[in-house]
Amino acid sequence: METISSLSREWLPFWIRGAVGSEQVEIAFTVPCVEPVENDWAGAEWDPLSVTAKGATARILFGPGGTTSRPEGTWQAWVRITAPPQLPVLPAGLIDVI
Repeated sequence: METISSLSREWLPFWIRGAVGSEQVEIAFTVPCVEPVENDWAGAEWDPLSVTAKGATARILFGPGGTTSRPEGTWQAWVRITAPPQLPVLPAGLIDVI
């Protein structure tokens, strides 16, 4: 579980096996055990320094003034990759905002 202060704004990284780093990528945060709905998704990006033959790291600027933020609590992260004809939605771990 990743822990982040509710006052912090920082990149949250998520390693995605098999990604090439050019696909459209989005990240959502939900209550644990709840799947995201369309309005939960926020645009993310690939860390250009992370792309390898095995995959790449998706990231989102999380926190006040970032791309997205959540109040204190535990949140389930999800990554969605648009790579036609595939559209994988991957659970990506828990984030604890304190």
